[in-house]
Amino acid sequence: MDTSKEPLLGKTLLELQLITQQLGMPRFAAKQIASWLYDKKVSSIDEMTNLSLKAREVLCQQYTVGATAPVESQRSSDGTVKYLFRTEDGNFIETVYIPDDDRATLCVSSQVGCKMNCLFCMTGKQGYAANLTTNQIINQVFSIPERDKLTNIVFMGMGEPMDNLDNVLKALDILTGSYGYQWSPKRITVSSVGLKKGIERFLNESDCHLAISLHSPFPAQRRELMPAEKAYSIVDLIEMLKNYDFSHQRRLSFEYILFKGVNDSTVYAKELVRLLHGLECRVNLIRFHAIPNVPLEGTDMDTMISFRDYLTNHGVFSTIRASRGEDIFAACGMLSTAEKQKLKNQ
Repeated sequence: MDTSKEPLLGKTLLELQLITQQLGMPRFAAKQIASWLYDKKVSSIDEMTNLSLKAREVLCQQYTVGATAPVESQRSSDGTVKYLFRTEDGNFIETVYIPDDDRATLCVSSQVGCKMNCLFCMTGKQGYAANLTTNQIINQVFSIPERDKLTNIVFMGMGEPMDNLDNVLKALDILTGSYGYQWSPKRITVSSVGLKKGIERFLNESDCHLAISLHSPFPAQRRELMPAEKAYSIVDLIEMLKNYDFSHQRRLSFEYILFKGVNDSTVYAKELVRLLHGLECRVNLIRFHAIPNVPLEGTDMDTMISFRDYLTNHGVFSTIRASRGEDIFAACGMLSTAEKQKLKNQ
């Protein structure tokens, strides 16, 4: 990508209208450009053939499409593919393509690294480096070979989406807007450790699904697993979420990684039922992908099934998420950490 020019990919319709206005192009040119970017998925301005030659020349002087191909990929035996993208400042982000029968989900990143430092997360061990721009977020969708097969997108990759909310909301506007990818908000889920103000704004400004990383119903233990609990109380967040309607188009889910001997007993299932009482929601139970130097193990399948059945039998719909990509660097942050280490050792 030509870093001396500003990328068009990742611009909302409003931003494209401002650009065409500043360049003296007709107002309708903004929709034409959006169509070339998000519908026809062109790789150069020269391909935007319904713009006049003069308009394309003027546009080319300051702008480029701004798509960047992944620098590496790893393919699992189950079809999962992890892509590594390099940012302009030399950092790395990860994107994971997950095919599953008639679904094809893309897990995208929203930051380089993360401030939240969850005990079980490799990305947190990297620390925080930067927010991704809207261009860098949309590029993850635009630049993978499987882009036309996608049915769902989850913002569950590197970073905390609510900590980069302006760019995430712009990306959601592009993904769901009539000028953009025209996806239903029901096909997109945004995850958070629980940043209350960001979540409030997200719920008011977007119709996409919300997933909350929970992992323990007991605040004291959750603080040990997720330091963000100190600033963002899960109890306060759940009380706030009860003010929203999740019974129709929008889904609320809670992500719960089961750690052996840590949070997988009936005591935890009972407390989850109590904590989530009165909320229209589901709980996704997740197997833990081990990461280096972290004294946590995944629980066994029988325990996961018992945990799921207790929740479901007590009114909290629960599913066990299939574990994917275990034969590659599946845990988020593993591949980018390895790549950064490789560069240091050169």
